[in-house]
Amino acid sequence: MRFILSETARKFMTEKPLIFVTNDDGYQAKGIRLLIDILRPLGKVVVVAPSTEMSGKSHSITTGKPLKLTTITKQEDYEEYSLEGTPVDCVKMGFDNVLSHRPDFLFAGINMGANTSINTIYSGTIAAVMEGCAENVPSVGFSLCDDRKDAPLEDCKPLVEQIIANVLKNSLPDDVCLNVNFPIGKIRGVKVSHQAKGYWTEEFDKEVKQDGHSIFWLGGQYHCTDQSDRADWNAVNDGFAAIVPMHVDFTAYKVMEQIKKQFEN
Repeated sequence: MRFILSETARKFMTEKPLIFVTNDDGYQAKGIRLLIDILRPLGKVVVVAPSTEMSGKSHSITTGKPLKLTTITKQEDYEEYSLEGTPVDCVKMGFDNVLSHRPDFLFAGINMGANTSINTIYSGTIAAVMEGCAENVPSVGFSLCDDRKDAPLEDCKPLVEQIIANVLKNSLPDDVCLNVNFPIGKIRGVKVSHQAKGYWTEEFDKEVKQDGHSIFWLGGQYHCTDQSDRADWNAVNDGFAAIVPMHVDFTAYKVMEQIKKQFEN
């Protein structure tokens, strides 16, 4: 019997995969340094990450001012750059200006802080993943549900390695990316989850300056309204790593017919 290898399988037998890495905590953050260490033995790694923290930037891009790109290092099979821009700026800059061709994979993180539930719409990490997905690149974002910048990563490292190995071997379905959140401490296992229903109540700390102007610091409390044990917030709080398959298409297909009847004559 004659076996015919796919183009992708043949490529990975003869070449190292080209892996793009970014985050929203900045190129010096602890999480991305660990992610880079895990990925470097696995392929050709190119990092373009924000020069400073860009958490909460969502899918914003920089317009109307230049983007400064700084080369950190260029070695065989490894390049690293910092960019004075958002995480999505980093993906666009990397894909269109730094790389010679589209990468085989994109990995973002490891973010310090939860990107579960509604937090996904604010997250620069997940926005970078979505941007990769929109470019048809298998993309995965990792987050530890601990917002301390020096939070320990030892408990989640083995699962990060396992998930990366799985994606490198099996890729992902077309138009699908993964949002992975890890609990604090020992991990009981993995749950493929959905985005939890919930909301934030904002709290603004007010400070009055000597000149009479007021400044505000945004804070708040998250409230989960989802009872499912497959909701990502609940899975993480039960000690599981939550993997949420996501896609860029926001269309609410389940109500298409209802909205047609409402608005089409």
